[in-house]
Amino acid sequence: MAFSFALTSLLTVAILVSVVTVVWGGAFSEYTRANVEEIARLTSERLSAGYEERGGWSISFLANVASSSSVSDDIGMQVLDADGTILYDDTWPAASVAAEIRREEKAQSEPAGSTEDASVSGGSAASDAAGTSTEESSVIPADSGSTDTSGAPAYSSADSGAHALASKAPTDPVEAVSRAITTSDGKEIGTLRMWVLGSDALLTKADTAFRGKTFNAMAISALVAVIISLVIGFLVSRMLTNPIRRITSTAKQIRDGDLTARTGMKGDDEIDQLGETFDEMTQSLEKDLKHERRLTSDVAHELRTPLMAMLATVEAMQDGVYPTDSDHLETVASETRRLARLVQQMLDLSRMENKTAPMSIERVDVVSLARTIVSSQHQLFHDRDLHLRFTDETQGRGATAEIDPDMITQAMINIMSNAMRYTPEDGWVLVSVEADRKNVLIKVSDTGIGIAKEDLSRIFGRFWRADASRAREAGGLGVGLAVTKGIVERHHGFISVESELGHGTTFTIHLPREQAED
Repeated sequence: MAFSFALTSLLTVAILVSVVTVVWGGAFSEYTRANVEEIARLTSERLSAGYEERGGWSISFLANVASSSSVSDDIGMQVLDADGTILYDDTWPAASVAAEIRREEKAQSEPAGSTEDASVSGGSAASDAAGTSTEESSVIPADSGSTDTSGAPAYSSADSGAHALASKAPTDPVEAVSRAITTSDGKEIGTLRMWVLGSDALLTKADTAFRGKTFNAMAISALVAVIISLVIGFLVSRMLTNPIRRITSTAKQIRDGDLTARTGMKGDDEIDQLGETFDEMTQSLEKDLKHERRLTSDVAHELRTPLMAMLATVEAMQDGVYPTDSDHLETVASETRRLARLVQQMLDLSRMENKTAPMSIERVDVVSLARTIVSSQHQLFHDRDLHLRFTDETQGRGATAEIDPDMITQAMINIMSNAMRYTPEDGWVLVSVEADRKNVLIKVSDTGIGIAKEDLSRIFGRFWRADASRAREAGGLGVGLAVTKGIVERHHGFISVESELGHGTTFTIHLPREQAED
């Protein structure tokens, strides 16, 4: 389980880092490109202002702009005129650019060339310089095709040897930013291209360092997250597996026959509640097994008693000790009937549990049925010095229901027999019938010994008896209430009980008026 936690954590962190890397990388690339575009905008504005101030392009001015603080050292710059001719390029050799600048500076320091006629008094003298001196302008005019006032041709970008150099500037729009250079009146006078030296993603050295630190921090964070996840996963898995191991160990003990084994788990979380439920189940299983063991003993005792009585009587008659008369034959017949009754109770219980007992449903007046049952049992209760009474509490409301009258009769007699068995002499047993819109209720109340609260949840279990010795003396096997519960449930009803030690017990059978299909 710890490995599962670790693998889940690792996959989660890997996915998170991958997503963040892709998203952050894209956002960072957009950010750096926006920075270069902003530098290009400011630089183009400066170039435009310099162009208008000088009346044309100057190599020294372009080089000064390229090396200024507004342009980073690792950002390359290329300037093209309106015709697309390269005027300046950071990929050119520095020596060539420097030679071009020196040539411009030299041209600026020489006087403008001209031809003058000199007159000397009494004669004329020819000048040492017979011709005019031709100079190249230090500035590329806005109109490169015009001639200056001295008659010398204007400076053309094509005249410079440096311009014959090959450019190594990137041509992919993704790797460089291009921006038109326009004058204040909107005329396009050239194009500015900028890129990051040694990078194809417009990342400066500072940007690259920042991105590297960011990715390193993310990698460290991911590693720390994985380690923390492993630790937490290990601890959580231990918290989960320890209780499960305890439950498993307890289950193995129970499998090996130790029904006293318990997990001893208590708490509010799901695992602890599972342990508590497991202990309750084990306790219930232990009680059921004890009841079944007691049943085996009880059945053996109950069957042995009539069989031994029958055997002794028959052997005595065979040996001539007892005469073969009606009295001794009645003894054998009585024990036989008792044996048959015990077997029938066991058979009824088995049929109810397996739901194989046939049912004959008909609409019956429950009041009349209950009154008939009470009348048939009255003499039996009277012989035991008990008072049996029936009351109709339907208040004139009909109490008909779809039931199997024979099964309901058996259920009522089982409850009344229990009441007779556990009610002392001169006690009362009251049978009543109530009704509402959907159900008919049959109540059997007594003034007997009552049932302890801790036993109320077990009274409908198989082979349960409140007083085992007393029940055995009365011939009970402890299956009557289990059979009764099965009968009521076959009718889609339920049975409830209220009891208090020393004050008596009340059983209530709830029967629906209409039977739903199984």
